[in-house]
Amino acid sequence: MKVAIQCDSPLLQRSLELFLEGHLSSRRHCDIIVRDKAIIDDEYPTLFISSDATADLVKPFSKAQLFEALHLSLQRAQGLNSPLIKEEAVEESVENRVGFEILEHHIEKLTREYQANILKAVRAFYEK
Repeated sequence: MKVAIQCDSPLLQRSLELFLEGHLSSRRHCDIIVRDKAIIDDEYPTLFISSDATADLVKPFSKAQLFEALHLSLQRAQGLNSPLIKEEAVEESVENRVGFEILEHHIEKLTREYQANILKAVRAFYEK
């Protein structure tokens, strides 16, 4: 997915650039344009971000919400059966699952270490 950003707000512009790193493109070569003004463009699909309830994505938002809104906008513009969108969504869900599994294993390891430290302290207390 190639995304172009056209925002009047420099803060929103920079935030989107950080969130979409690796997906940024020029307007000429993009699949979708992200804007902070409601401008209808017949040439490219547009994702409108604002605090307004009528926006495609309401501020504040997370990176996951941004990607979900981008995928939905592209699906509406290109049709529901786009293989590119489905493939990227599957890749992203696999990455999220792998990241969660790593976090889960790390938490389990920390929990075991914490339990061992507590048991060691209790044994030391009763052995006195």
